[in-house]
Amino acid sequence: MSEQITGARGGMRDPGRDNGRLGVSRRNIAVILAGGSGRRVGGDCPKQFLQVGGKTVLELSIEAFHRNSRIDGIAVVTRADCLDRVRDIVRRGGYAKVEHVVAGGRERHLSTLAALELYGGEDDCLLIHDAVRPLVSQRIIDDCIDALDTADAVDVAVPATDTIIAVDDNGHIVDIPPRQTLRNVQTPQAFRARRLREAFRLALADSSFVPTDDCSVVFRYLPQCPIKVVEGDTANIKITYKEDMEKVEAALRHTTEPDVPAGNGTKDNPPQGRNEQEK
Repeated sequence: MSEQITGARGGMRDPGRDNGRLGVSRRNIAVILAGGSGRRVGGDCPKQFLQVGGKTVLELSIEAFHRNSRIDGIAVVTRADCLDRVRDIVRRGGYAKVEHVVAGGRERHLSTLAALELYGGEDDCLLIHDAVRPLVSQRIIDDCIDALDTADAVDVAVPATDTIIAVDDNGHIVDIPPRQTLRNVQTPQAFRARRLREAFRLALADSSFVPTDDCSVVFRYLPQCPIKVVEGDTANIKITYKEDMEKVEAALRHTTEPDVPAGNGTKDNPPQGRNEQEK
C-alpha cells in the first residue's frame, strides 16, 4: 500500500540525529490526510485537488510543512484511487521531504493508523494535518513541535466566538457551557508516536469505540495523558464549502510573499496584511 518516493530523503536530517531539544533523538513527521471527497464544495473533484491561487489545495498544505526546517519527513495519506495523482503532484513539485504516499481508509482514524504503520520510532513526533487547511502557519507548526518537548499530545485551537449550547434528543437545551472555556479545534494535532499508538491499541479493543479525531482518542483512552493546547489562527480555515475556497483565494491575494500563503509568517518574519478569516 505504501510507496516510498524516489529521492525523498534528499536534504533531510539524519533520522538518528539529535534535533537539539532536550537532548532527545527524534524525527518530526508531518502526516497530511488527503482522503476527503469534497462533495459539499461542489463538483466531482475532491476538494484537496481543487485549484486555488494557481496550485492545488494539497500542494499548499505540503509546501507549508516542506519549507519548515524542523520537519524531517512528510507522509501523504489519500484515497486509493488518488495515489498516482498525489505521487505526480509530489514529483512535479519537487517535494523532497515526502517519504510516503499511502492509501488510507474510509474513515479518518483508519488513515491515521496507516500513517502509524510507517513510523515505528518511539520518539517520532507526528503532526497530523488536514490537507484542506492550506493556510496553516509556520508559527503553528513550530509551536506544535515545541510543545512536544514537554507533552505527548498537542491540539491546536482558537477561542469560540459564538455561544455553544448542548441539546437533548428532543432539541431542548440541556447545557450552555461558559464560552470562555470553549475552543474551536484546528489541525495539526501532534503526538509522540508511541503515545498515539497506545491510545489506538486501547480504542480498537473497545467494541464501543466511535471514530473521531486523534486527540479525542487520546483524551478518552489515555485520560492520564495531558493534552497541551497551543493557539491556532483564524486564518487556518478548513475548506468545507465553496465559500471557504473564496476565503483562501482572498487570503492568498493579500500575502506579501508570493510563495507564502497568508498567515504563514514566522517569529522572525511575521505575516503582513493578513485577512482574519473565521473558521
